[in-house]
Amino acid sequence: MKPIINGTGNYYIESRTRTKRRTDLIIDFRGMQYVIELKLWRGDEYNQRGEKQLADYLDEYCLKRGYMISFNFNKKKQVGVKRVIFGDKVLIEAVV
Repeated sequence: MKPIINGTGNYYIESRTRTKRRTDLIIDFRGMQYVIELKLWRGDEYNQRGEKQLADYLDEYCLKRGYMISFNFNKKKQVGVKRVIFGDKVLIEAVV
């Protein structure tokens, strides 16, 4: 992460929110803030809980867009990026 930011921002791993919850990754870069949730793929229900968790973090940071990266080790996985509307939030989800 450090070579990408290269002195123009900061990143925080396991940063605490105001409600004492821990986010996976927060990136401050060129005046923008990005909240990123990292998950292991454990099925659709687990993924939906991750979307809710990310939306809650976005509320705490007063943001409308967040990112979720799911690491899927299944042989028949469907990789790609999709845009999900979750309430008034936009979640960009990537499955790798």
